[in-house]
Amino acid sequence: MKIIRIENKNNPLPAPLQAIYCESFYVPFARFDGSFQPGTRRRPVAGRTRDSRIDTSIHMFFVYMDLAVIWINSAYTVVDTVLARSWRPAYAPRQAARYILEIHPSRLNEFAIGDHVEFQNG
Repeated sequence: MKIIRIENKNNPLPAPLQAIYCESFYVPFARFDGSFQPGTRRRPVAGRTRDSRIDTSIHMFFVYMDLAVIWINSAYTVVDTVLARSWRPAYAPRQAARYILEIHPSRLNEFAIGDHVEFQNG
């Protein structure tokens, strides 16, 4: 895992956004290691090897809080956003995505479909 900084090129973010970048969804709890503790600035972002709707779908079973979910394709364009409610069955992007960014719900309005984002080493 590595720390990255995320910038929205269309809509500059009011506060810096750092994320834990995970190359695999299969590392147990790697995406959630300390990510949601109060006061932390790190949020998980996970990448796949290709754009896909199925591979980037998520479930919210056993998740005790709502999350803002931002789906980003391999061209670093936001393809969908959603406020994912806790204990809901599943969410999938409207278009194929490669990356999933899970952040605090208060930051959902900082991203819109069509925005271009950039990942930088943190």
